[in-house]
Amino acid sequence: MERSAGEPETDRPVVTADVAPPGVVVEEATSAPQTRIGRFAIPTASLRAYTMLFALVLIWIFFQWATISEQHPYGLFLGAVNFSKLLQQMAVTGVLATGMLMVIVAGQIDLSVGAVAGFAGVVAATWQDYGLVPSLSAAVLVGLLIGATQGALVAYANIPAFIVTLGGLLAWRGAVLGYSEGNTIPVVLPVFKSLGRDFVAPPVGIALGVAAIAAIAWINVRRNQARRRHNLTAAGTGVTALRIILPALLVVGFVLLMNSQGGVPIPVIVLLAVAIVGAFLTERTTFGRYLYAIGGNPDAARLSGISLRKHILAAFCVMGVVAGIASLLHTARVGSATPDAGNLMELDAIAACVIGGTSLMGGRGTVFGAVVGALIMASLDNGMSLLDVESYIQNIVKGAVLVAAVGFDMLGRRRG
Repeated sequence: MERSAGEPETDRPVVTADVAPPGVVVEEATSAPQTRIGRFAIPTASLRAYTMLFALVLIWIFFQWATISEQHPYGLFLGAVNFSKLLQQMAVTGVLATGMLMVIVAGQIDLSVGAVAGFAGVVAATWQDYGLVPSLSAAVLVGLLIGATQGALVAYANIPAFIVTLGGLLAWRGAVLGYSEGNTIPVVLPVFKSLGRDFVAPPVGIALGVAAIAAIAWINVRRNQARRRHNLTAAGTGVTALRIILPALLVVGFVLLMNSQGGVPIPVIVLLAVAIVGAFLTERTTFGRYLYAIGGNPDAARLSGISLRKHILAAFCVMGVVAGIASLLHTARVGSATPDAGNLMELDAIAACVIGGTSLMGGRGTVFGAVVGALIMASLDNGMSLLDVESYIQNIVKGAVLVAAVGFDMLGRRRG
C-alpha cells in the first residue's frame, strides 16, 4: 500500500509516451485506467464512482419505502428535515474523505486524522477567549503542523506511513486528554456554534444554486473548447445540453428541498467548498497529476523527474488542514469539545474513499467518489437508525459494505 519516498530526485522533464524524445524517461503513471463499454472508454475510477452513485439511489429508495407509516404515508427518509440532518451528519466524514483521498492516491495512509480532528477541536475551544478568528485559525494551524510533521517523517525519514500515523493516533489521542484535562469544553461563541448547526437564508441558497448552475455550464463549454483546440472530438450540442440540464435540475431540487425547511445547512456548504477545491487540485493541477503518478507507479514517477518527497509531504499537509476544518464542523455541531471527539473518524474517512472507488494500492480515486462514499455511509447510519436497527447489526452491515467495495476493486484489477 505504501511507497518509498526516499529515492533520489532528478530534474528530467515529465513526458508522455506519444511525445517522448529519445533518451527521456516516459511517465507511465499519469494515464488513468479505463474500462471499455461498447465504443466508449470510461475512466475506471469514474465508473466506480457512478456505480456507487447508482447504489446510493437504491439505498435511498429502500429506506424511503421502509419508513412509510401512518404518520408519514410517503416515507420519512427523504423528507426535508431528515435529509437535512443526513447531510449535516455526513459533512465531517466528507471533508475528511476529501483529504484522505489525496493521501491514499499517493500510495500512503493516515490513521491519525480522527485524533488530529479531536485535538484541533479542543485547541479551538480553549482559544475562544481570544476571539473567533484566532479560535478557528488555531484548529487549522494545529492540523497543518501535525500533517507537516507526520508527512516529513514519512517522506524524509522513510518511516512507513502506517507506523507514523498509527503512532500519531495514539499520541494525539493522549494529547486531547492531557490538553483538555479530561473535561468537556463548551462552545460559547455564537458564530462558531453556527458553523455546525445553522442554515444560510433561502435567498442565499438560491444565489448559490444559480452560481453552481453557471459554473456547470461554463465547465462544459470550456471542456468542449479545449478539446476542439487540441483537435479532439468534442461532445455534441445534445450531449452538452444534457450534461448541463441534468445537474442543474439536481441543484434546483436540492436548493428547493433545503429551503423548504429553513435553508441549506452551513456544514454542507463547507463540504462542497472543500470538495470543489479538492477536485480542482486532483484533476486540474500538476500537483494532483503527480500524486496519481506517485501512487500508480512511484519508480516511473521518480525517473520522470517528480519529487516524491515534496509531494507526499504536501499531501499530508493538505490532510492536516482538512482535519482542522473537520474539527471545527464537528465541535460546532456537538456544541462542545469532548475528550473522545474524533473517535473512529479515520475509519469512516478511509471507508468512504474505498466505497467511492479509491484504490488502497494508490493511483486511483476521485473526490466525487469519496463524497459519494461518505454519503453512502451516512445514509446507512441514518436509515438504520430510523428503522431502530440494533447497533451491532448496523456495524455488521457497514463492515460488509466496506469489504464488498474492496472486493469489487480487487475483482476489477484482476479483470484489468
